[in-house]
Amino acid sequence: MGVIVNKEDDQNDVLTRRISADLRSKMYESSDDSGDDGSGLKGNPDPDLAEDSEYMKDFKKTSKFGWVWIVLIVLAVLSLVSIILI
Repeated sequence: MGVIVNKEDDQNDVLTRRISADLRSKMYESSDDSGDDGSGLKGNPDPDLAEDSEYMKDFKKTSKFGWVWIVLIVLAVLSLVSIILI
């Protein structure tokens, strides 16, 4: 029984490596960056695609006073709790 599991694990490892290599090659082929760093790879070898996604297009970074909103929300919750309890 253990030999069968090991054979399946080996086959899964090979399959996983082939899939990741295929996905990596497709990512490099479809990258829009034309920059060549001499390594033969286009663009950044480890891109952060989360910031480039359509979902993040209209978001802005939090300013340095973002903590003020957190304090205001906590104070509002505390005031609501104190009004309900009194």
